[in-house]
Amino acid sequence: MLHSLKSSLLLSAMLSATLGLTACSSPSSESTDSTATDSAATDTAADKLDTKFLTIATGGASGPYNIIGTSLSEVYVKTFGVNSKTQTTGASVENVNLLTQGKVDMVLALSDVVTDAVEGKNNFDKPITNIQQIAVLYPNVVQVVTTKKSGIKNIEDLRGKRIAVGDQGSGTEVNARTLLEGFGITYDDVTVDYLGFAEAADGMKAGKIEAAFFSSGLPNSSLMELEQGLDLQLITINQDKLKEIIATKPYFKTFEIPAGTYGNEAAIPTAAIMNALLVSSDLSEADGYKLTKALFDNLDGLKTAHQAANDISLETARDGMVAPIHPGAKKYYDEQAAK
Repeated sequence: MLHSLKSSLLLSAMLSATLGLTACSSPSSESTDSTATDSAATDTAADKLDTKFLTIATGGASGPYNIIGTSLSEVYVKTFGVNSKTQTTGASVENVNLLTQGKVDMVLALSDVVTDAVEGKNNFDKPITNIQQIAVLYPNVVQVVTTKKSGIKNIEDLRGKRIAVGDQGSGTEVNARTLLEGFGITYDDVTVDYLGFAEAADGMKAGKIEAAFFSSGLPNSSLMELEQGLDLQLITINQDKLKEIIATKPYFKTFEIPAGTYGNEAAIPTAAIMNALLVSSDLSEADGYKLTKALFDNLDGLKTAHQAANDISLETARDGMVAPIHPGAKKYYDEQAAK
């Protein structure tokens, strides 16, 4: 009996040892969990940005810049959980300066202003070197308006008139000045009011100004409201003369405001400048890639936010870039081109 008990205890001990060795030599559940954890961490990292804050400088509260910028900010919050917000500004010139000073992380700006910044001309005392471009967006259409009773038909007729040219330093003001000069008109030849879209519309309604420049995507909400209570007249821009201007200012392009945009019976010949989406050159390559990808992955939402975004496309996103491309954006576009 004792011998039998000893044999049983010995067998039990040997079995326990064998099980212990087997447990040590087989793949452990801890190792499997670690692999799963690493995979989950990688997936999480793919949905995060290196930066924790992302402020996008836009333009006036009623303009397409702010509407599209706000929609893009919401995309980044949803996609990456980043603390993203928009900042209303005086638009292009101010936006580039804010980006250069590190006060914002991403901006929308007109390509003519960005060209001046890169070259250190007009509103910029020296070349700006710490900005890079994510994408070419949509055309900002130069919409010059007056009333039918004014008798103003074209740019040349603006000489001697009181006109609104946009906020001082805005993209609207920059291309208004450039176009006027291209037609031989300086600010000395007109009375200038520096007014944003909403203020210019109010000035038109009150009869305080005779014409106004609105440079934005189509349609401009302030002009749509103005059309309801005013006998609005769109001013044409001579396309042959514009082509002469384009020879030295290649960021301009010929364009037509489609019939019916603001109750106009026929298309209106005008000019357009492409919009640029810019970031700081300090933005990591990984973040630049993710922000670019999220932009194009969510284009449908941007198009719903504002009609102007219908002209944003992957196919044209690199056409006419005026600032150095961000390496993260380049990586994304190269990947898409290789598919």
